[in-house]
Amino acid sequence: MRTPRQILAGAHTIAVVGASRDPQKPGHWVPKMLQEQGWHIVPVNPHATVLFGEHAYARIADVPEHIDVVQVFRPAEEAEGLVREAAAAGAGAIWLQEGIASPKARQLAGEVALDYVDDTCMGAERALADMVHGGCEPECPVYHGIVPVPESADAR
Repeated sequence: MRTPRQILAGAHTIAVVGASRDPQKPGHWVPKMLQEQGWHIVPVNPHATVLFGEHAYARIADVPEHIDVVQVFRPAEEAEGLVREAAAAGAGAIWLQEGIASPKARQLAGEVALDYVDDTCMGAERALADMVHGGCEPECPVYHGIVPVPESADAR
């Protein structure tokens, strides 16, 4: 089983299940940051048609291209099913974001030979490794993901 950094370093296409339209949510700003750093992001959200300038798909099975990693921003109860979907799509790994873990999904991933990461933020891992798609560079910009709210002239 590959480490989280090995998975991310070897990835090109990341399907993001639970990609969000809300820029304040990690399901939006983490994949957007990864996209800005060179990874190809494929949003998976049945309630959106376009996210991050990319066509959004309703399910992993609908994605018409090879997926290296399935990144998950959905409840842990859905993880087992998502492992099955990722394996059926031929993905190499499934990555449950920080705060999401499932022992059953971990076990199933091992049974279907799918690399598995849980309870780990892909964006934080990228930042800690100072990584961009295709390798590491010493000067990666820091991305905080929070959209600043401009102060009104009256508030001053």
